[in-house]
Amino acid sequence: MVRSIISLLLLIVSASLSFKHAWDTLRYKNNPETLKMIASLGISEASVPLLSVLSIVIGALVLIPKTFFLGNLLNAVVIVLIMALAARAGNYKMVLIEIPFLAMPLIMIALKYPFKN
Repeated sequence: MVRSIISLLLLIVSASLSFKHAWDTLRYKNNPETLKMIASLGISEASVPLLSVLSIVIGALVLIPKTFFLGNLLNAVVIVLIMALAARAGNYKMVLIEIPFLAMPLIMIALKYPFKN
């Protein structure tokens, strides 16, 4: 029971963060901090819409029981990519900040989908 509640809470947080990041990434020109972060990571302006779509897809995949594992796997891969880009740019603070966000999909994979018998 406790496992299901924790898994459900992590599912809600993970999907919400995916959709929020997608929305923020789509509106990156309105937010100078996001624009600065994207530029510091070396992400091209042409790939920003692709990252937004990928975040939306990840959020949707996590919510569907049959694609739960794939969504969490993609989420972990994207987070590792961001950590690698941040390390390459010398932004070790961002690398450390991303560690809990990397742990979330891995914990969710271990706990499994909350409504599955």
